[in-house]
Amino acid sequence: MSAAPSARFVVGLTGGIGAGKSAAAEEFARLGATVVDTDAIAHELTAPGGAALPEIEKAFGRGFIGATGAMDRAKMRAHVFAQPAARRLLEGILHPMIREESERRIAAAAGPYVVHVIPLLVESGEYRRRVDRVLVVDAPESDQVARVRSRGLSEEAARAILASQAARADRLAAADDVLENAGSLEDLRRAVRALHEKYLQFAGP
Repeated sequence: MSAAPSARFVVGLTGGIGAGKSAAAEEFARLGATVVDTDAIAHELTAPGGAALPEIEKAFGRGFIGATGAMDRAKMRAHVFAQPAARRLLEGILHPMIREESERRIAAAAGPYVVHVIPLLVESGEYRRRVDRVLVVDAPESDQVARVRSRGLSEEAARAILASQAARADRLAAADDVLENAGSLEDLRRAVRALHEKYLQFAGP
């Protein structure tokens, strides 16, 4: 895989919704890696005062901005799932901003290597050119659905999101490393620690 544009060693962490990306990223961060999470950046861009809000309001209307001043995520999610053209429009606004901020944070990273959390990495060939290694967090679909439902979404909504993402087989085929998350949280942490040692070696002194 081609090197990321930064001189830093960058691991692209991905996986389907509910696979356990956040838990894995939290453990990498605890061990000292710098975590750059595109979902977190997207939330910042669409929070009250976020840089993406003026363009979102212009493209979609004031109705997609909630009472708090943030983008109404539930309303936007339903809208873009129903209309692929609307999804592309939203991505066209957010993705360049996310990319720019990600690059800034990677360049400023203090850790020995960077874990770049990109939920749709496999779906985006452009992102794959920007990481040195692809790490896929994998879990049984039943576990994914249960975790998504625990966030307040219905089973129907959870399965719709899963269906919109890359097939599990495609994601695994793209992986340099696979982090199995079918056991306990401690099992996941143990696996992350092993990968951390491996990535320290790849990153060099």
